[in-house]
Amino acid sequence: MTEAQRWLKQALHDRDAARLNRDHGFHEHACFLAQQSAEKALKAFLYARGQGPVLGHSTLLLAQEAAALEGAFAKVESACRRLDQLYIPTRYPNGLPDAVPHDFYDRSLSDQALGDLDGVIACVQHAMSP
Repeated sequence: MTEAQRWLKQALHDRDAARLNRDHGFHEHACFLAQQSAEKALKAFLYARGQGPVLGHSTLLLAQEAAALEGAFAKVESACRRLDQLYIPTRYPNGLPDAVPHDFYDRSLSDQALGDLDGVIACVQHAMSP
């Protein structure tokens, strides 16, 4: 298994875990896992294109790097901007003013995150297909 395949396999597993968390009401976890899955999927594409080591956590910056190699990735930049906003406040009580992640994130936010993620994964899979 190549490095790119390893990263994509974990990205898809994280996507499945995000869906399960959403379906069971753990929306903050679903949102965080959506960001993580997108990050790993974008890294998979960059590894497939010979980049490495691929570092960083910003899906937007990773999408911009990917877009420099394949222009289609420019279309997921807005989704990545939204996903990047889920990296810290979904996990820490001090990431939100006067709220905790469990009480703040709801089904509509996790649905949006998963929709954004689906767009990123579709772009990656299309770009990585033979």
